[in-house]
This record gives sequence, structure tokens and C-alpha cells, in this order.
Amino acid sequence: MPATEPILTVAGIRAAEQALLDAGRDVDSLMQVAGRGAAEWVWRLAAGRPVTLLCGPGNNGGDGYVIARTLHERGLDVAVVAPLPPATGAAGRARAAFAGRVDGADSGRRGAVLVDCLFGSGLTRPLSPDLTCLLDQMARRHDLLVAVDVPSGVDSDRGVPLNAGLPAFDLTIALGAWKFAHWTMPAAAMMGARRLVDIGIDPGIDGGQASARLSSRPRLRAPAADAHKYRRGLLAVAGGTMPGATLLAAGAAQHGGAGYVKLLSPHSHPAAPPSLVVDERPLEEALADARITALLTGPGLGRDETAKARLACALARGLPLVLDADALALLERHVFGQETLLTPHEGELDGLCRAFGVEGTSKREKACALARASQAVVLAKGPDTCLCAPDGTLRLFPPGPSWLATAGTGDVLAGIAASRMASGESAFAAAEQAVWLHHEAALIAGQAFTADQLAQAVKGAYARFL
Repeated sequence: MPATEPILTVAGIRAAEQALLDAGRDVDSLMQVAGRGAAEWVWRLAAGRPVTLLCGPGNNGGDGYVIARTLHERGLDVAVVAPLPPATGAAGRARAAFAGRVDGADSGRRGAVLVDCLFGSGLTRPLSPDLTCLLDQMARRHDLLVAVDVPSGVDSDRGVPLNAGLPAFDLTIALGAWKFAHWTMPAAAMMGARRLVDIGIDPGIDGGQASARLSSRPRLRAPAADAHKYRRGLLAVAGGTMPGATLLAAGAAQHGGAGYVKLLSPHSHPAAPPSLVVDERPLEEALADARITALLTGPGLGRDETAKARLACALARGLPLVLDADALALLERHVFGQETLLTPHEGELDGLCRAFGVEGTSKREKACALARASQAVVLAKGPDTCLCAPDGTLRLFPPGPSWLATAGTGDVLAGIAASRMASGESAFAAAEQAVWLHHEAALIAGQAFTADQLAQAVKGAYARFL
């Protein structure tokens, strides 16, 4: 797997910075590295145009003074607004080193770029009304908005705005490590483009959730030279009363890497393509095929007594398993002994948490609690998809195209993940790869696609990861 970047809590970033200090670094040098690194991104965005920095009293404000000094030395028109004086020694020294003018209140300046260095990570209470008003007024008078570390007024750990009506940013520059707010809704919608400035933090630092990482683009492989269809994996898709969803999942799976996809259905499917074998035998009999390497059920399964019986049969078979859609609605408390992937959207996730007797205040907390209780991998899908293993390993993802908010796209995702499992990947790796393939297929399909167009685009997406 490619290298991944850690995502740290506020406690984690403080521990990581303390480790650097214990190793001989000092706060001023770290501030210089962070500020100058952020200044590079502001420099590129400004492209020679005026920049205004809004600096707060803490070390985030200190980073702002370093940015201002760096841009001023490069000849940019730079103005600093600091409604509060520095409250830390490092911030005070950074301000003293800046040779330009610092206004204590808003001067009414207009410009191309506003850089928000008012408050960074660690804020747990709303901004005061006067600071909220100041940020809003200055944002309205600038063309482009940049947040340093996180936008002011955002809770870094929970990923929620602490104030209503905060502006959306064009660029957010994370310092040292990613925070959960960068990739967690609703705050993630405010971030714009995201860039990370390295200050030398150990990527293995234990920050309270050391296993949280930002997923990296995977590298897939072509079939071996001596491969045949069964060696590449036979995926069985157990359908039910709603053939459309089942065919979407199976169609996507055919492009996801498995050598053979078979639809196990109690009904004939005239709309099934010739490449998809439909097996109408009783499910228990069809699942007796020892060549099956993974099983998907849920899309199109239905929720009647027949569906419950088919789900029970799937669970009893003991195969690597993907459960989606109707299967999640029917699932009762169960501890999985085999490789299993659950793929709920947020409503299904809440229902599963009730069924399994677990709780959480956020989507990722619920997903991780469910993974522990069920001993299954949980892919909690949505605009801020998160992937959690029973041991607490957690992956967050860069956002996919918003056009994925379309009926049937979840069936396509389940089909891709099941195909990857059939080809030999673990449930966790298969889910992670599926998210990337899903996003890439959406880019290929273009705007306003339908789910069947997305399923067909998986073929082109797979080629881009080889």
C-alpha cells in the first residue's frame, strides 16, 4: 500500500509538537517552518496581488506574522490586521520581526487575498460576536480566502463550525498534520483546496488515534500471466425482488477485477447482459460451489421473509462477504468470524448502531464502534466517507465528485468492493480501493451521470490505477 498521512486530534498535534521540542527544536523555529511553508502557498495564490492577514493572539497569529514577513520580503503589498495583541512569546517575537504596518482594527482594506490566522486548531468555543463580524466583513472585501491550519471558528476534532455563517475558504493550509475537520463534514465543505505543510512531525506519533490516516491513491495490478477466470476470483451476487439494484452492483463488479461474476437470483433477468451468468437455483445449492471466493448481497434483496431467509443463508455460508442496502436493514446483532464488509450510508449506520447496541456522537465514532461490536470492516459512505476496521484502524478520504449524490451509486460501490474482495484483497483493502475507483469512475462518467453509466465507467477507472 502507498504511504498514508496521519490525521491527528488536537491532543495528538500537541503531543507531536512536544516531541519535536523534546528532541531539541524550539517554538520559534517551528513557527518559522510553518509560516514560511504556508507563505509559499499564499504566494502562489496571490500571484503578485495584495494580501491581507488577520492575525489572532496565539501561535496561529504568530504563523500569520511569519507569512506576512515572508511575503513582504518578496515585494508583495501586505497588510496585517490584529484585533488582539500577541499572547504568547513566540507570537510576540514574530510580530516584532515583521517590519510592516500592523493595524489594531479593521482599516476597511480591500484586496485579492485574505489569510485567516485568527485562531487555528484547538478552539472549542464560538468566536465572540465582534470577531465573527470582523472576519465576515473582511471576507466580503477580498476575492480569495485562505485559512491557516483550520478556518477560525471550527472545532478541529469534531469537524463542526462553532459559529453560524462562517465564510467558505478557497484554500486551507494544514500545519504539521491533517486534522479531522479537514476531511469531516460539515466543516470539510468550508475548506476549499487543502494543502499540508510539513514541519517534521513523526508520522507514527501516537496522538490518541494513531491509526487514523488520510487514504492515499492505490496501485492496482493486472492479472498474472498464467491467470484464468477462477484464479482471478468468482464473485457471487445474491439478488432478490428488485433486479435493478442487483444488476447495477453486478455490472460494476464485472469491471472491478474479479474474473467471473455470477448473479444468484430467484427470478430470471431478461435485462442481464450476456456476460453475466444468472443462476436461478435455490440459494443454498448455488452457494455450494467451492469456487466462489466472495459473496455480495443486499442490493435489490428486498425486506420480506424470503429476503430474510436468503440473508441467513448468505451469513451461514462463511464466505468473504459484502453486505449493503437491504441486507443492512435486515441485519440483526451478529459477530462475524469471516472477512466481512458493511457499507452503510448514514441512515443505515444509525440503524445498525441501534441493532448492535452501540453509540457515537459522530459518523466516524459510530462506524468504529460498529466495527468493534460486529468484528466487520465498516465503510460509512457519503460526502465524507470513512473506513474503520475492528482494531480501530481508520481511513478518511479526499472528497469525491458531488455528482455521486445519485440513486444507485451505492450499489455500484458495493459491487466494486465485492469484486476486489473476490480477487483476493482483504475487506479493508478492498473497501479502500473501491472508494478510489468509485471516485475516478465518477470523473470519467462526467456530470449528471446515472448509476448505470457510473458502473460502465469503472472499466476506465481501473485502467488509471494500474
